[in-house]
Amino acid sequence: MAKIIVVTSGKGGVGKTTTSASFATGLALRGHKTVVIDFDVGLRNLDLIMGCERRVVFDFVNVITKEANLKQALIKDKRIDNLYVLAASQTRDKDALSQAGVGRVLEELSEDFEYIICDSPAGIEKGALMAMYYADEAVVVTNPEVSSVRDSDRVLGILASKTQRAEKGERVKEHLVLTRYVPSRVAEGEMLSVEDVCEILAIDLLGVIPESEDVLNASNSGVPVVLNEESKPGLAYGDMVDRFLGEDRPHRFLEAEKKGFLNRLLGK
Repeated sequence: MAKIIVVTSGKGGVGKTTTSASFATGLALRGHKTVVIDFDVGLRNLDLIMGCERRVVFDFVNVITKEANLKQALIKDKRIDNLYVLAASQTRDKDALSQAGVGRVLEELSEDFEYIICDSPAGIEKGALMAMYYADEAVVVTNPEVSSVRDSDRVLGILASKTQRAEKGERVKEHLVLTRYVPSRVAEGEMLSVEDVCEILAIDLLGVIPESEDVLNASNSGVPVVLNEESKPGLAYGDMVDRFLGEDRPHRFLEAEKKGFLNRLLGK
């Protein structure tokens, strides 16, 4: 039976899809058969970050409405044997998602996959609620800024009250991923610290992803940044996956780099 994990946040632009892509890729790299589903009906960005946008023929909504089956809609990653993508529709709206339809698709996927990663839209509208409803665990993605953290706190309330597990008196296990972290700005009081965010949200910290151009470059290239092991975000996402799988990994990139003498002399 697969474990269903939703990657969610209250605010847009915090890196949910980047996190979904790297999380799913990292799980597959470690030998776990994984599928990542784009719930952002009408927009569809996951296929771009995964580099398979030209291979989308049928999508998630086509499977829900039985216009196609999963075998037709699932896209097998060309780089990693255990990784598959189920793209969102660009031509439908979020009303095309039904609770029964989503449940049926997830149940069918559970027969063949170890992990199902649900890439949620931002906020608390229908697509996000559908992505959260069947989750066993949640990865809550936030930036170190007050508005992002506040919105994530609202999402935690929904996970605790409006999911299938909540209806059964159970809880969705929650994990925190803090993205776009800049230690030097934290030191100057321009960003919340890791400790601040953890204190406000009171959930377990799974990963801290440093701000870097490597994330944007990877997205534009259609390559999940976790595959770039020479980049700090790639290494941080790899650590995140290892922690999720139960390994003990210290958090890196939390301190501002000290400038060398030459950089100080040149004002860098």
